[in-house]
Amino acid sequence: MDLHELPYRLKSTRQKKRLVKKDRDKQLIQLDKRQHLLWKQKRELPMIPLEHPYQRGWKRLFVLRDNVAKSPRAEFYQGILKKINDVRYHHDRSFKVRKRRKCRYYYAEKIQTLREITEREWLANNLKLSDAEKHCFYQKLEWDKNKYSMVATYVFIEPWRFMLIVKPHIISEVKMHDELLEQELKEIDNHIENHSLWYKIRKLKRGSIYRYSDEDKPKYINKLKNKPLYLIEDEYRD
Repeated sequence: MDLHELPYRLKSTRQKKRLVKKDRDKQLIQLDKRQHLLWKQKRELPMIPLEHPYQRGWKRLFVLRDNVAKSPRAEFYQGILKKINDVRYHHDRSFKVRKRRKCRYYYAEKIQTLREITEREWLANNLKLSDAEKHCFYQKLEWDKNKYSMVATYVFIEPWRFMLIVKPHIISEVKMHDELLEQELKEIDNHIENHSLWYKIRKLKRGSIYRYSDEDKPKYINKLKNKPLYLIEDEYRD
């Protein structure tokens, strides 16, 4: 019987290989979606309070000074502190780290400062700073040896309003543990790791493993978005 006389069309070898590859790509995309869904479910698990809280080391963080905490603008500066505070943990109250110099070991205290906001975070306003809060920062330019260019960061103008304290790190609650969720997530991670599928999945999603979305680039961020027209006109006149 002639193949051209059949009521249906047979697929060629190349078409069959393409369909197999396309089906495999769809499976990888679904696997990646399932992994992200499990991660989200794991993050949303509630915290369970402990019957007997215990101390695990120490933590060092910034708090408002006494005179600032009693001032009328205490709530304003507390809101800024929540966004730029730097909390560190250590097993020793002194927060000293071991260093080596000229074949000798010594302990030195690590410097801790308020968090500096990067230019990308500032333009995208990831910290959701208000206009009044933005006036409390200044732009600092530094030379980056890796990028061979000047890098801008935004630093809080009045760091003296906060002071550094050390307090016990008390564990009073723990994350709920879902054994079935952890098992499925571990199986997916092992499958991706053992078969080296991470690069393939990223390439299917982005087209390239080193490609970033245009929305993350500062030049694509719309500075006028969600801004009233009268503010835009005032800035234009100024």
